[in-house]
Amino acid sequence: MGRDPRRDLLAGLTVAIVALPLALGFGVSSGLGAEAGLATAVVAGALAAVFGGSNLQVSGPTGAMTVVLVPIVAEYGPSGVLMVGLLAGLIVVGLALARAGRYMAYIPASVVEGFTLGIALVIALQQVPNALGVAKPEGDRVLTVTWRAVAEFVEAPNWTAVGLALGVAALMLLGARWRPAVPFSIVAVIVATVVAQVCHLDAAAPIGDLPAGLPAPSLGFVDLSRLGSLMAPAVAVAALAALESLLSAQVADGMTVGQKHDPDRELFGQGLANLAAPLFGGVPATGAIARTAVNVRSGAGSRLAALTHAAVLAVIVFAAAPLVSKIPLAALAGVLLATAVRMVEVGSLRAMAKATRSDAVVLVLTAVATLALDLVYAVIIGIVVAGALALRAVAKQARLAEVDFRPDLPGEHSDEEHALLAEHIVAYRIDGPLFFAAAHRFLLELTEVAHVRVIILRMSRVTTVDATGALVLKDAVEKLNRRGIVVMTSGVRPEQRQALDSVGALDLLRIDGREYATTPEAIAGARAHLRATGILAAAPPAAETRTAAARASGSPSPGEPGTL
Repeated sequence: MGRDPRRDLLAGLTVAIVALPLALGFGVSSGLGAEAGLATAVVAGALAAVFGGSNLQVSGPTGAMTVVLVPIVAEYGPSGVLMVGLLAGLIVVGLALARAGRYMAYIPASVVEGFTLGIALVIALQQVPNALGVAKPEGDRVLTVTWRAVAEFVEAPNWTAVGLALGVAALMLLGARWRPAVPFSIVAVIVATVVAQVCHLDAAAPIGDLPAGLPAPSLGFVDLSRLGSLMAPAVAVAALAALESLLSAQVADGMTVGQKHDPDRELFGQGLANLAAPLFGGVPATGAIARTAVNVRSGAGSRLAALTHAAVLAVIVFAAAPLVSKIPLAALAGVLLATAVRMVEVGSLRAMAKATRSDAVVLVLTAVATLALDLVYAVIIGIVVAGALALRAVAKQARLAEVDFRPDLPGEHSDEEHALLAEHIVAYRIDGPLFFAAAHRFLLELTEVAHVRVIILRMSRVTTVDATGALVLKDAVEKLNRRGIVVMTSGVRPEQRQALDSVGALDLLRIDGREYATTPEAIAGARAHLRATGILAAAPPAAETRTAAARASGSPSPGEPGTL
Protein backbone atom coordinates (compact mmCIF):
# COMPACT_ATOMS: atom_id res chain seq x y z
CA MET A 1 0.00 0.00 0.00
CA GLY A 2 2.97 2.31 0.46
CA ARG A 3 4.41 1.67 -2.99
CA ASP A 4 2.44 4.36 -4.83
CA PRO A 5 -0.12 5.88 -2.41
CA ARG A 6 -0.87 8.95 -4.53
CA ARG A 7 -2.07 6.82 -7.45
CA ASP A 8 -4.13 4.59 -5.16
CA LEU A 9 -5.75 7.58 -3.41
CA LEU A 10 -6.78 9.10 -6.74
CA ALA A 11 -8.13 5.75 -7.95
CA GLY A 12 -10.12 5.34 -4.73
CA LEU A 13 -11.61 8.83 -5.08
CA THR A 14 -12.65 8.08 -8.67
CA VAL A 15 -14.28 4.80 -7.66
CA ALA A 16 -16.14 6.52 -4.79
CA ILE A 17 -17.61 9.09 -7.19
CA VAL A 18 -18.79 6.28 -9.46
CA ALA A 19 -20.00 4.14 -6.54
CA LEU A 20 -22.08 6.81 -4.80
CA PRO A 21 -25.08 6.81 -7.16
CA LEU A 22 -24.84 3.03 -7.56
CA ALA A 23 -24.88 2.47 -3.79
CA LEU A 24 -27.87 4.81 -3.43
CA GLY A 25 -29.69 3.20 -6.34
CA PHE A 26 -29.13 -0.39 -5.27
CA GLY A 27 -30.14 0.47 -1.71
CA VAL A 28 -33.42 1.93 -2.95
CA SER A 29 -34.01 -1.01 -5.33
CA SER A 30 -33.45 -3.55 -2.56
CA GLY A 31 -36.32 -2.06 -0.57
CA LEU A 32 -34.23 -1.07 2.47
CA GLY A 33 -33.56 2.49 1.34
CA ALA A 34 -30.61 4.51 0.10
CA GLU A 35 -29.02 4.58 3.56
CA ALA A 36 -28.70 0.77 3.48
CA GLY A 37 -26.79 0.96 0.21
CA LEU A 38 -24.39 3.57 1.60
CA ALA A 39 -23.82 1.63 4.84
CA THR A 40 -23.03 -1.48 2.80
CA ALA A 41 -20.58 0.34 0.57
CA VAL A 42 -18.72 1.80 3.57
CA VAL A 43 -18.63 -1.18 5.94
CA ALA A 44 -18.43 -4.08 3.50
CA GLY A 45 -16.14 -2.14 1.16
CA ALA A 46 -13.59 -1.50 3.92
CA LEU A 47 -13.61 -5.00 5.45
CA ALA A 48 -13.45 -6.83 2.12
CA ALA A 49 -10.55 -4.58 1.07
CA VAL A 50 -8.56 -5.51 4.19
CA PHE A 51 -9.37 -9.21 4.53
CA GLY A 52 -10.18 -10.20 0.93
CA GLY A 53 -7.93 -12.08 -1.44
CA SER A 54 -7.65 -9.47 -4.21
CA ASN A 55 -5.58 -6.29 -4.13
CA LEU A 56 -7.92 -4.56 -6.58
CA GLN A 57 -11.41 -5.78 -5.71
CA VAL A 58 -14.03 -3.18 -4.73
CA SER A 59 -17.04 -4.52 -2.82
CA GLY A 60 -20.46 -3.16 -2.01
CA PRO A 61 -24.12 -3.49 -2.98
CA THR A 62 -24.63 -4.83 -6.50
CA GLY A 63 -27.42 -5.24 -8.95
CA ALA A 64 -27.24 -9.02 -8.86
CA MET A 65 -27.66 -9.05 -5.08
CA THR A 66 -30.50 -6.57 -5.32
CA VAL A 67 -32.33 -8.96 -7.63
CA VAL A 68 -32.13 -11.68 -4.98
CA LEU A 69 -33.06 -9.37 -2.10
CA VAL A 70 -36.28 -7.95 -3.53
CA PRO A 71 -38.40 -11.11 -2.97
CA ILE A 72 -36.77 -11.61 0.45
CA VAL A 73 -37.79 -8.08 1.51
CA ALA A 74 -41.32 -8.70 0.23
CA GLU A 75 -41.68 -11.93 2.23
CA TYR A 76 -39.65 -11.33 5.39
CA GLY A 77 -39.30 -7.55 5.67
CA PRO A 78 -36.15 -5.48 6.37
CA SER A 79 -35.24 -7.35 9.56
CA GLY A 80 -35.41 -10.63 7.64
CA VAL A 81 -32.97 -9.30 5.06
CA LEU A 82 -30.49 -8.25 7.75
CA MET A 83 -30.63 -11.68 9.35
CA VAL A 84 -30.27 -13.35 5.94
CA GLY A 85 -27.13 -11.25 5.39
CA LEU A 86 -25.70 -12.37 8.72
CA LEU A 87 -26.38 -16.04 7.99
CA ALA A 88 -24.97 -15.67 4.48
CA GLY A 89 -21.78 -14.21 5.93
CA LEU A 90 -21.36 -17.26 8.16
CA ILE A 91 -21.91 -19.58 5.19
CA VAL A 92 -19.36 -17.75 3.02
CA VAL A 93 -16.77 -17.89 5.82
CA GLY A 94 -17.46 -21.62 6.03
CA LEU A 95 -16.89 -21.96 2.27
CA ALA A 96 -13.57 -20.18 2.67
CA LEU A 97 -12.46 -22.47 5.47
CA ALA A 98 -13.48 -25.46 3.32
CA ARG A 99 -11.29 -24.04 0.52
CA ALA A 100 -14.17 -23.99 -1.95
CA GLY A 101 -12.80 -21.06 -3.96
CA ARG A 102 -10.83 -23.30 -6.31
CA TYR A 103 -14.03 -24.73 -7.81
CA MET A 104 -14.86 -21.40 -9.42
CA ALA A 105 -12.69 -22.49 -12.37
CA TYR A 106 -15.27 -25.13 -13.29
CA ILE A 107 -18.05 -22.67 -14.13
CA PRO A 108 -18.37 -22.45 -17.95
CA ALA A 109 -17.98 -19.09 -19.66
CA SER A 110 -21.39 -19.52 -21.35
CA VAL A 111 -23.04 -19.71 -17.91
CA VAL A 112 -21.22 -16.54 -16.79
CA GLU A 113 -22.25 -14.64 -19.92
CA GLY A 114 -25.87 -15.78 -19.66
CA PHE A 115 -25.90 -14.93 -15.97
CA THR A 116 -24.58 -11.41 -16.69
CA LEU A 117 -27.12 -10.86 -19.47
CA GLY A 118 -29.96 -12.01 -17.23
CA ILE A 119 -28.84 -9.73 -14.39
CA ALA A 120 -28.69 -6.76 -16.75
CA LEU A 121 -32.25 -7.43 -17.91
CA VAL A 122 -33.54 -7.77 -14.35
CA ILE A 123 -31.78 -4.58 -13.18
CA ALA A 124 -33.26 -2.63 -16.09
CA LEU A 125 -36.77 -3.93 -15.41
CA GLN A 126 -36.45 -3.15 -11.70
CA GLN A 127 -35.93 0.53 -12.53
CA VAL A 128 -39.14 0.86 -14.53
CA PRO A 129 -41.37 2.05 -11.62
CA ASN A 130 -38.96 4.83 -10.54
CA ALA A 131 -38.19 5.75 -14.15
CA LEU A 132 -41.91 6.11 -14.84
CA GLY A 133 -42.52 8.03 -11.60
CA VAL A 134 -45.01 5.57 -10.12
CA ALA A 135 -45.02 3.87 -6.73
CA LYS A 136 -43.55 0.42 -6.84
CA PRO A 137 -46.40 -2.09 -7.26
CA GLU A 138 -46.62 -5.08 -4.95
CA GLY A 139 -45.05 -8.34 -6.02
CA ASP A 140 -41.73 -10.14 -6.00
CA ARG A 141 -41.55 -11.14 -9.68
CA VAL A 142 -39.85 -8.47 -11.73
CA LEU A 143 -41.92 -9.09 -14.87
CA THR A 144 -45.18 -8.78 -12.91
CA VAL A 145 -44.06 -5.60 -11.14
CA THR A 146 -42.92 -4.05 -14.41
CA TRP A 147 -46.22 -4.80 -16.12
CA ARG A 148 -48.22 -3.25 -13.27
CA ALA A 149 -45.97 -0.17 -13.24
CA VAL A 150 -46.50 0.36 -16.96
CA ALA A 151 -50.26 0.00 -16.50
CA GLU A 152 -50.24 2.66 -13.74
CA PHE A 153 -48.15 4.98 -15.92
CA VAL A 154 -50.60 4.66 -18.81
CA GLU A 155 -53.43 5.75 -16.51
CA ALA A 156 -51.47 8.75 -15.12
CA PRO A 157 -48.33 9.55 -17.18
CA ASN A 158 -45.40 11.23 -15.39
CA TRP A 159 -43.22 12.54 -18.21
CA THR A 160 -40.98 14.49 -15.84
CA ALA A 161 -39.67 11.31 -14.24
CA VAL A 162 -39.27 9.67 -17.65
CA GLY A 163 -37.30 12.67 -18.93
CA LEU A 164 -34.96 12.69 -15.93
CA ALA A 165 -34.31 8.94 -16.12
CA LEU A 166 -33.68 8.89 -19.86
CA GLY A 167 -31.59 12.08 -19.67
CA VAL A 168 -29.30 10.64 -16.98
CA ALA A 169 -28.94 7.34 -18.84
CA ALA A 170 -28.20 9.09 -22.15
CA LEU A 171 -25.62 11.41 -20.57
CA MET A 172 -23.84 8.46 -18.97
CA LEU A 173 -23.78 6.33 -22.12
CA LEU A 174 -22.83 9.09 -24.55
CA GLY A 175 -20.37 10.68 -22.12
CA ALA A 176 -18.59 7.35 -21.57
CA ARG A 177 -17.92 7.15 -25.31
CA TRP A 178 -16.78 10.75 -25.50
CA ARG A 179 -14.61 10.92 -22.36
CA PRO A 180 -14.26 7.47 -20.75
CA ALA A 181 -12.13 8.83 -17.89
CA VAL A 182 -14.83 11.28 -16.67
CA PRO A 183 -17.30 9.87 -14.06
CA PHE A 184 -20.44 10.95 -15.90
CA SER A 185 -22.69 9.06 -13.47
CA ILE A 186 -22.12 11.61 -10.71
CA VAL A 187 -22.23 14.48 -13.24
CA ALA A 188 -25.60 13.26 -14.55
CA VAL A 189 -27.04 12.85 -11.04
CA ILE A 190 -25.90 16.35 -10.00
CA VAL A 191 -27.40 17.90 -13.13
CA ALA A 192 -30.71 16.03 -12.63
CA THR A 193 -30.87 17.06 -8.96
CA VAL A 194 -30.18 20.72 -9.76
CA VAL A 195 -32.78 20.75 -12.53
CA ALA A 196 -35.37 19.14 -10.25
CA GLN A 197 -34.70 21.68 -7.47
CA VAL A 198 -34.48 24.81 -9.63
CA CYS A 199 -37.52 23.94 -11.72
CA HIS A 200 -39.51 22.71 -8.69
CA LEU A 201 -40.35 19.43 -10.41
CA ASP A 202 -42.72 17.98 -7.85
CA ALA A 203 -43.24 14.89 -9.96
CA ALA A 204 -39.57 13.95 -9.50
CA ALA A 205 -39.70 12.29 -6.07
CA PRO A 206 -36.42 12.61 -4.11
CA ILE A 207 -34.67 9.85 -2.16
CA GLY A 208 -35.83 11.29 1.15
CA ASP A 209 -34.09 12.08 4.42
CA LEU A 210 -30.91 10.16 5.18
CA PRO A 211 -29.37 9.71 8.64
CA ALA A 212 -26.29 11.88 9.17
CA GLY A 213 -23.92 8.98 9.78
CA LEU A 214 -23.93 5.24 10.23
CA PRO A 215 -26.20 3.74 12.89
CA ALA A 216 -24.61 2.15 15.95
CA PRO A 217 -23.95 -1.59 15.56
CA SER A 218 -26.94 -3.61 16.70
CA LEU A 219 -28.14 -7.22 16.79
CA GLY A 220 -31.73 -6.18 17.40
CA PHE A 221 -32.85 -7.79 14.14
CA VAL A 222 -31.73 -11.29 15.18
CA ASP A 223 -34.67 -13.60 15.82
CA LEU A 224 -33.59 -17.22 16.30
CA SER A 225 -37.17 -18.45 15.90
CA ARG A 226 -36.99 -17.47 12.19
CA LEU A 227 -33.72 -19.32 11.62
CA GLY A 228 -35.29 -22.30 9.84
CA SER A 229 -37.37 -20.27 7.40
CA LEU A 230 -34.49 -17.91 6.56
CA MET A 231 -31.87 -20.58 5.91
CA ALA A 232 -32.90 -21.24 2.29
CA PRO A 233 -32.70 -17.57 1.21
CA ALA A 234 -29.43 -17.25 3.19
CA VAL A 235 -27.92 -20.10 1.17
CA ALA A 236 -29.03 -18.39 -2.05
CA VAL A 237 -27.48 -15.07 -0.95
CA ALA A 238 -24.26 -16.80 0.13
CA ALA A 239 -23.99 -18.64 -3.18
CA LEU A 240 -24.44 -15.40 -5.11
CA ALA A 241 -21.98 -13.50 -2.88
CA ALA A 242 -19.34 -16.16 -3.44
CA LEU A 243 -20.00 -16.49 -7.17
CA GLU A 244 -20.08 -12.81 -8.05
CA SER A 245 -17.11 -11.93 -5.83
CA LEU A 246 -14.89 -14.60 -7.37
CA LEU A 247 -16.02 -13.61 -10.87
CA SER A 248 -15.16 -10.00 -10.17
CA ALA A 249 -11.74 -10.91 -8.76
CA GLN A 250 -11.10 -13.03 -11.85
CA VAL A 251 -11.98 -10.07 -14.08
CA ALA A 252 -9.56 -7.86 -12.13
CA ASP A 253 -6.74 -10.38 -12.64
CA GLY A 254 -7.45 -10.45 -16.37
CA MET A 255 -7.23 -6.65 -16.63
CA THR A 256 -3.78 -6.47 -15.03
CA VAL A 257 -0.32 -7.99 -15.30
CA GLY A 258 1.17 -9.72 -12.27
CA GLN A 259 -1.96 -9.66 -10.08
CA LYS A 260 -3.37 -12.97 -8.84
CA HIS A 261 -6.14 -13.22 -6.28
CA ASP A 262 -6.47 -15.89 -3.59
CA PRO A 263 -10.01 -17.28 -4.03
CA ASP A 264 -10.31 -18.78 -0.55
CA ARG A 265 -9.07 -15.61 1.16
CA GLU A 266 -11.46 -13.60 -1.04
CA LEU A 267 -14.36 -15.71 0.23
CA PHE A 268 -13.17 -15.16 3.81
CA GLY A 269 -13.08 -11.38 3.32
CA GLN A 270 -16.52 -11.32 1.71
CA GLY A 271 -17.88 -13.48 4.53
CA LEU A 272 -16.60 -11.05 7.17
CA ALA A 273 -17.99 -8.12 5.19
CA ASN A 274 -21.44 -9.73 5.11
CA LEU A 275 -21.25 -10.50 8.81
CA ALA A 276 -20.58 -6.84 9.62
CA ALA A 277 -22.79 -4.98 7.10
CA PRO A 278 -26.14 -6.05 8.65
CA LEU A 279 -25.00 -4.77 12.06
CA PHE A 280 -24.99 -1.25 10.56
CA GLY A 281 -28.26 -1.69 8.64
CA GLY A 282 -26.56 -2.71 5.39
CA VAL A 283 -27.63 -5.25 2.80
CA PRO A 284 -25.53 -8.28 1.74
CA ALA A 285 -22.56 -7.31 -0.41
CA THR A 286 -20.37 -8.85 -3.10
CA GLY A 287 -17.39 -7.89 -5.17
CA ALA A 288 -18.63 -5.35 -7.72
CA ILE A 289 -17.43 -5.97 -11.27
CA ALA A 290 -18.18 -2.45 -12.56
CA ARG A 291 -16.49 -0.65 -9.65
CA THR A 292 -13.55 -3.06 -9.68
CA ALA A 293 -13.05 -2.37 -13.39
CA VAL A 294 -13.07 1.40 -12.73
CA ASN A 295 -10.56 0.86 -9.95
CA VAL A 296 -8.18 -1.02 -12.24
CA ARG A 297 -8.54 1.45 -15.11
CA SER A 298 -7.86 4.32 -12.70
CA GLY A 299 -4.41 2.91 -11.95
CA ALA A 300 -4.98 1.23 -8.59
CA GLY A 301 -2.17 -1.05 -7.47
CA SER A 302 -3.06 -2.02 -3.91
CA ARG A 303 -5.85 -2.31 -1.34
CA LEU A 304 -5.42 1.36 -0.43
CA ALA A 305 -7.64 2.32 -3.39
CA ALA A 306 -10.60 0.24 -2.17
CA LEU A 307 -10.12 1.52 1.39
CA THR A 308 -10.07 5.12 0.08
CA HIS A 309 -13.32 4.45 -1.79
CA ALA A 310 -14.98 3.33 1.48
CA ALA A 311 -13.54 6.29 3.43
CA VAL A 312 -14.78 8.86 0.88
CA LEU A 313 -18.27 7.36 0.99
CA ALA A 314 -18.17 7.49 4.79
CA VAL A 315 -17.35 11.20 4.64
CA ILE A 316 -20.30 11.72 2.30
CA VAL A 317 -22.58 9.83 4.69
CA PHE A 318 -21.55 12.00 7.63
CA ALA A 319 -21.16 15.37 5.88
CA ALA A 320 -23.43 15.46 2.85
CA ALA A 321 -26.52 13.46 3.81
CA PRO A 322 -28.91 16.47 3.37
CA LEU A 323 -27.66 17.04 -0.17
CA VAL A 324 -27.79 13.37 -1.12
CA SER A 325 -31.37 13.13 0.14
CA LYS A 326 -32.52 15.55 -2.59
CA ILE A 327 -31.46 13.28 -5.48
CA PRO A 328 -34.55 12.29 -7.52
CA LEU A 329 -35.35 8.60 -7.60
CA ALA A 330 -35.79 8.89 -11.36
CA ALA A 331 -32.16 10.02 -11.66
CA LEU A 332 -30.96 6.96 -9.79
CA ALA A 333 -33.16 4.83 -12.04
CA GLY A 334 -31.39 6.37 -15.02
CA VAL A 335 -27.99 5.51 -13.51
CA LEU A 336 -28.97 1.88 -13.10
CA LEU A 337 -30.53 1.71 -16.57
CA ALA A 338 -27.24 2.89 -18.06
CA THR A 339 -25.35 0.43 -15.83
CA ALA A 340 -27.52 -2.41 -17.12
CA VAL A 341 -26.84 -1.42 -20.73
CA ARG A 342 -23.09 -1.25 -20.11
CA MET A 343 -23.10 -4.70 -18.48
CA VAL A 344 -24.04 -6.32 -21.78
CA GLU A 345 -20.97 -7.01 -23.90
CA VAL A 346 -22.48 -7.54 -27.35
CA GLY A 347 -19.19 -8.77 -28.80
CA SER A 348 -18.79 -11.43 -26.10
CA LEU A 349 -22.38 -12.59 -26.50
CA ARG A 350 -22.00 -12.82 -30.26
CA ALA A 351 -18.75 -14.77 -29.96
CA MET A 352 -20.24 -17.16 -27.39
CA ALA A 353 -23.33 -17.75 -29.53
CA LYS A 354 -21.17 -18.53 -32.56
CA ALA A 355 -18.73 -20.81 -30.71
CA THR A 356 -20.91 -23.92 -30.53
CA ARG A 357 -24.59 -24.69 -30.46
CA SER A 358 -24.21 -25.98 -26.89
CA ASP A 359 -22.70 -22.68 -25.71
CA ALA A 360 -25.54 -20.74 -27.32
CA VAL A 361 -28.17 -22.97 -25.67
CA VAL A 362 -26.56 -22.65 -22.22
CA LEU A 363 -26.21 -18.86 -22.56
CA VAL A 364 -29.85 -18.32 -23.55
CA LEU A 365 -31.17 -20.80 -20.98
CA THR A 366 -29.20 -19.21 -18.14
CA ALA A 367 -30.35 -15.71 -19.11
CA VAL A 368 -34.01 -16.75 -19.33
CA ALA A 369 -33.80 -18.63 -16.01
CA THR A 370 -32.26 -15.56 -14.37
CA LEU A 371 -35.16 -13.45 -15.60
CA ALA A 372 -37.93 -15.94 -14.85
CA LEU A 373 -36.66 -17.66 -11.68
CA ASP A 374 -33.75 -16.37 -9.59
CA LEU A 375 -30.01 -16.08 -9.96
CA VAL A 376 -28.93 -19.11 -7.96
CA TYR A 377 -31.36 -21.43 -9.74
CA ALA A 378 -30.25 -19.93 -13.04
CA VAL A 379 -26.58 -20.70 -12.34
CA ILE A 380 -27.43 -24.24 -11.18
CA ILE A 381 -29.54 -24.86 -14.29
CA GLY A 382 -26.82 -23.44 -16.53
CA ILE A 383 -24.09 -25.58 -14.94
CA VAL A 384 -26.22 -28.76 -15.09
CA VAL A 385 -27.16 -28.25 -18.73
CA ALA A 386 -23.60 -27.30 -19.69
CA GLY A 387 -22.32 -30.41 -17.91
CA ALA A 388 -24.86 -32.64 -19.65
CA LEU A 389 -23.97 -31.22 -23.07
CA ALA A 390 -20.25 -31.57 -22.32
CA LEU A 391 -20.75 -35.22 -21.31
CA ARG A 392 -22.66 -35.80 -24.52
CA ALA A 393 -19.78 -34.34 -26.54
CA VAL A 394 -17.19 -36.41 -24.65
CA ALA A 395 -19.27 -39.57 -25.03
CA LYS A 396 -19.31 -39.07 -28.79
CA GLN A 397 -15.52 -39.23 -28.77
CA ALA A 398 -15.57 -42.80 -27.46
CA ARG A 399 -15.21 -45.16 -30.43
CA LEU A 400 -14.94 -48.87 -30.99
CA ALA A 401 -12.99 -49.28 -34.24
CA GLU A 402 -12.05 -52.53 -35.95
CA VAL A 403 -8.29 -52.79 -36.50
CA ASP A 404 -7.17 -53.76 -39.97
CA PHE A 405 -4.21 -56.09 -39.38
CA ARG A 406 -2.67 -59.24 -40.90
CA PRO A 407 -2.69 -62.06 -38.38
CA ASP A 408 0.48 -63.46 -39.97
CA LEU A 409 3.10 -62.36 -42.40
CA PRO A 410 3.29 -64.06 -45.82
CA GLY A 411 5.29 -67.24 -45.99
CA GLU A 412 4.60 -68.56 -42.49
CA HIS A 413 1.25 -70.14 -43.32
CA SER A 414 -0.60 -71.21 -46.38
CA ASP A 415 -3.25 -69.06 -48.04
CA GLU A 416 -5.88 -71.36 -46.56
CA GLU A 417 -4.56 -70.76 -43.04
CA HIS A 418 -4.48 -67.00 -43.66
CA ALA A 419 -8.11 -67.10 -44.65
CA LEU A 420 -8.97 -69.06 -41.51
CA LEU A 421 -7.11 -66.53 -39.30
CA ALA A 422 -8.81 -63.58 -40.94
CA GLU A 423 -12.15 -65.30 -40.59
CA HIS A 424 -11.86 -66.24 -36.91
CA ILE A 425 -9.90 -63.37 -35.25
CA VAL A 426 -11.06 -59.75 -35.08
CA ALA A 427 -9.35 -56.90 -33.19
CA TYR A 428 -10.99 -53.71 -31.91
CA ARG A 429 -9.37 -50.56 -30.61
CA ILE A 430 -11.26 -48.62 -27.93
CA ASP A 431 -10.57 -44.88 -28.16
CA GLY A 432 -11.57 -42.30 -25.55
CA PRO A 433 -13.41 -42.66 -22.23
CA LEU A 434 -15.27 -45.82 -21.27
CA PHE A 435 -17.74 -44.27 -18.85
CA PHE A 436 -21.44 -44.11 -18.11
CA ALA A 437 -22.35 -41.72 -20.93
CA ALA A 438 -20.83 -43.92 -23.65
CA ALA A 439 -20.68 -47.40 -22.16
CA HIS A 440 -24.04 -48.77 -23.31
CA ARG A 441 -23.39 -47.80 -26.93
CA PHE A 442 -20.09 -49.64 -26.63
CA LEU A 443 -21.87 -52.76 -25.30
CA LEU A 444 -24.35 -52.71 -28.17
CA GLU A 445 -21.64 -52.42 -30.82
CA LEU A 446 -19.41 -55.11 -29.29
CA THR A 447 -22.09 -57.75 -28.70
CA GLU A 448 -23.29 -57.46 -32.31
CA VAL A 449 -20.03 -59.05 -33.49
CA ALA A 450 -20.71 -62.48 -35.05
CA HIS A 451 -18.99 -65.37 -36.92
CA VAL A 452 -15.62 -65.05 -35.13
CA ARG A 453 -13.91 -67.19 -32.50
CA VAL A 454 -11.61 -64.62 -30.86
CA ILE A 455 -12.03 -60.89 -30.19
CA ILE A 456 -8.98 -58.85 -29.16
CA LEU A 457 -9.69 -55.55 -27.37
CA ARG A 458 -6.87 -53.02 -27.54
CA MET A 459 -7.30 -50.79 -24.47
CA SER A 460 -4.12 -48.73 -24.53
CA ARG A 461 -6.04 -45.69 -25.85
CA VAL A 462 -8.81 -45.79 -23.25
CA THR A 463 -8.50 -42.48 -21.38
CA THR A 464 -10.64 -43.34 -18.36
CA VAL A 465 -12.86 -46.11 -17.01
CA ASP A 466 -15.58 -45.65 -14.41
CA ALA A 467 -17.68 -48.27 -12.61
CA THR A 468 -20.39 -48.20 -15.29
CA GLY A 469 -17.84 -48.69 -18.06
CA ALA A 470 -16.22 -51.57 -16.17
CA LEU A 471 -19.58 -53.26 -15.58
CA VAL A 472 -20.54 -52.87 -19.23
CA LEU A 473 -17.22 -54.39 -20.31
CA LYS A 474 -17.75 -57.33 -17.95
CA ASP A 475 -21.30 -57.82 -19.27
CA ALA A 476 -20.08 -57.76 -22.87
CA VAL A 477 -17.36 -60.35 -22.16
CA GLU A 478 -19.86 -62.65 -20.42
CA LYS A 479 -22.33 -62.42 -23.31
CA LEU A 480 -19.63 -63.13 -25.88
CA ASN A 481 -18.27 -66.03 -23.84
CA ARG A 482 -21.75 -67.57 -23.69
CA ARG A 483 -21.79 -67.48 -27.47
CA GLY A 484 -18.46 -69.30 -27.59
CA ILE A 485 -16.40 -66.22 -28.46
CA VAL A 486 -13.16 -65.78 -26.52
CA VAL A 487 -12.30 -62.18 -25.52
CA MET A 488 -8.67 -61.17 -25.03
CA THR A 489 -7.32 -57.76 -24.03
CA SER A 490 -4.07 -55.88 -24.43
CA GLY A 491 -2.62 -52.66 -23.05
CA VAL A 492 -4.79 -52.21 -19.93
CA ARG A 493 -3.33 -49.22 -18.07
CA PRO A 494 -2.45 -49.45 -14.36
CA GLU A 495 -4.79 -46.58 -13.43
CA GLN A 496 -7.74 -48.42 -15.03
CA ARG A 497 -7.21 -51.69 -13.19
CA GLN A 498 -8.91 -50.63 -9.96
CA ALA A 499 -12.27 -49.96 -11.66
CA LEU A 500 -12.05 -53.14 -13.74
CA ASP A 501 -10.95 -55.25 -10.78
CA SER A 502 -13.63 -53.89 -8.44
CA VAL A 503 -16.47 -55.29 -10.59
CA GLY A 504 -14.72 -58.54 -11.51
CA ALA A 505 -14.02 -57.71 -15.15
CA LEU A 506 -10.32 -58.58 -14.89
CA ASP A 507 -11.15 -61.97 -13.37
CA LEU A 508 -12.95 -62.93 -16.57
CA LEU A 509 -10.01 -61.80 -18.69
CA ARG A 510 -7.48 -63.66 -16.58
CA ILE A 511 -9.14 -67.01 -17.34
CA ASP A 512 -6.63 -69.10 -19.27
CA GLY A 513 -4.37 -66.03 -19.41
CA ARG A 514 -6.47 -63.90 -21.77
CA GLU A 515 -5.00 -60.55 -20.66
CA TYR A 516 -1.81 -59.46 -22.42
CA ALA A 517 0.54 -56.53 -22.10
CA THR A 518 0.86 -55.90 -25.85
CA THR A 519 -1.22 -56.55 -28.93
CA PRO A 520 1.35 -58.86 -30.63
CA GLU A 521 1.23 -61.09 -27.55
CA ALA A 522 -2.58 -61.11 -27.71
CA ILE A 523 -2.45 -62.11 -31.40
CA ALA A 524 -0.06 -64.93 -30.56
CA GLY A 525 -2.43 -66.03 -27.79
CA ALA A 526 -5.38 -65.97 -30.20
CA ARG A 527 -3.41 -68.07 -32.68
CA ALA A 528 -2.54 -70.55 -29.94
CA HIS A 529 -6.20 -70.78 -28.93
CA LEU A 530 -7.26 -71.52 -32.50
CA ARG A 531 -4.61 -74.23 -32.74
CA ALA A 532 -5.69 -75.74 -29.43
CA THR A 533 -9.28 -75.95 -30.61
CA GLY A 534 -8.21 -77.54 -33.89
CA ILE A 535 -9.25 -74.67 -36.14
CA LEU A 536 -5.64 -74.11 -37.16
CA ALA A 537 -3.05 -76.78 -37.73
CA ALA A 538 -0.28 -77.05 -35.15
CA ALA A 539 2.72 -74.83 -35.85
CA PRO A 540 5.87 -76.53 -37.24
CA PRO A 541 8.51 -77.22 -34.53
CA ALA A 542 10.98 -74.82 -36.15
CA ALA A 543 8.42 -72.03 -36.11
CA GLU A 544 7.61 -72.73 -32.46
CA THR A 545 11.32 -72.58 -31.61
CA ARG A 546 11.75 -69.27 -33.40
CA THR A 547 8.67 -67.86 -31.69
CA ALA A 548 9.91 -68.88 -28.22
CA ALA A 549 13.37 -67.45 -28.92
CA ALA A 550 11.89 -64.17 -30.19
CA ARG A 551 9.72 -63.80 -27.07
CA ALA A 552 12.72 -64.48 -24.86
CA SER A 553 14.66 -61.72 -26.62
CA GLY A 554 11.72 -59.30 -26.45
CA SER A 555 11.42 -58.90 -30.25
CA PRO A 556 8.59 -59.97 -32.56
CA SER A 557 8.89 -63.49 -33.92
CA PRO A 558 8.88 -64.19 -37.65
CA GLY A 559 5.35 -64.08 -38.83
CA GLU A 560 4.27 -62.03 -35.80
CA PRO A 561 3.46 -58.32 -36.16
CA GLY A 562 5.70 -56.02 -34.17
CA THR A 563 3.25 -53.15 -33.55
CA LEU A 564 -0.39 -52.39 -34.12
